Amino acid sequence: MKRSLFLLLALALAGCGTSYRDRDVALSSMAIFDPERYAGRWYEVAAFPVPFQRGCVNTEARYASRPDGTLSVTNTCRKNGATTRIDGSARITGPGRLSVKLDGVPVAAPYWVLWVDEGYRTAVVGVPSGRAGWILNRTPEIPADRLRAAREVLAFNGYDLNRLRATPQGVK
Repeated sequence: MKRSLFLLLALALAGCGTSYRDRDVALSSMAIFDPERYAGRWYEVAAFPVPFQRGCVNTEARYASRPDGTLSVTNTCRKNGATTRIDGSARITGPGRLSVKLDGVPVAAPYWVLWVDEGYRTAVVGVPSGRAGWILNRTPEIPADRLRAAREVLAFNGYDLNRLRATPQGVK
C-alpha cells in the first residue's frame, strides 16, 4: 500500500492530474543555489499537495550532502496516526534544479528551488508541470514576512495561491 501511494506521488509530479499553476508563465529557479546550505531539516508549512500528501501533518524533508555531490532525501509525514517515510536521492541538474529519485518510485521528478531567503531559513519549491509546490521552513512556524515573500514567489511563478494549503505541524 505504501509503495502504491508513493507511485501516485511520482505520477503526479511527472504529469498526471491537476496543475496548480499557469504553465504559460515561465518557472524560474534560483540562479545562485548552495546545496550545502540547503542540506538539513525542512518543515513543510504549506503545499500544493499531491494525492499522497492529502491528510498529512508534521510533514518534513531532510537533505544531506553526499561525497558524490548528490543529496540524500528523506521525506516523512504523519497520516492517520502513523508516520510514513520514503528515502531517495537528489541530483543537481542546473542552478536551483534537482532531479529527485525516491526509493521504489520508477521515475525521477524535477524539483526546482524557486527561492531561498538569504539565511536559508525559508524555501519555495515547485515543479515545472505545476502539479505540486511547497513552502518549507527550518522551524515549524514561519514568520509573516517570509511567508508573504514565499507566497509572492509562488504567484510570480504562476501558482494559484487560492489552492495553497497550510500544513499542520506539531500535531500529536
